[in-house]
Amino acid sequence: MLEEFMGVPLHPLLVHAPVVFVPLLALLAVGYAFVPLIRPHTRWVLGLLAIATPVAAFLTKLSGDAFLRRLQSRNQVTPEFLPRLQAHQELGTLTVYATVALGLLTLALVYLVAPRIAAAATAADSSRALSLVVRLLTLVAAGVSLYYVIRTGDSGGKAVWEGS
Repeated sequence: MLEEFMGVPLHPLLVHAPVVFVPLLALLAVGYAFVPLIRPHTRWVLGLLAIATPVAAFLTKLSGDAFLRRLQSRNQVTPEFLPRLQAHQELGTLTVYATVALGLLTLALVYLVAPRIAAAATAADSSRALSLVVRLLTLVAAGVSLYYVIRTGDSGGKAVWEGS
């Protein structure tokens, strides 16, 4: 299903979506969490991005798995090179997990840290504590997502340009 499009392997085409969306989501989520000035202007975009980014990462992962199966079925991967591709595949899986966590935390962030009217800004201490925890977890998830998308892209790029 996610193997090719018009004769071209789909994975090299789809890979660009997470490479753009993950850093964008990470930076925008951290900005939303800690810079109140941008919240009214970015709320809906951030919510949509929090849904689109994990979907893009997941579809890219599925297309990569199909691409690897295709290469193996045609004996286009040497046994010495297969561990590099499997390492790239494992990093892709970790990227999906990290991106899903970031997306869920970002949706919680948009819900909990919504722009508020001045009169409604006096929330309970428990709500403020929960908001702070979600903001900090979002910061951590953003860092982890960035780390894994960079590692995955680096290993894939090296596999293409240095591979055999």
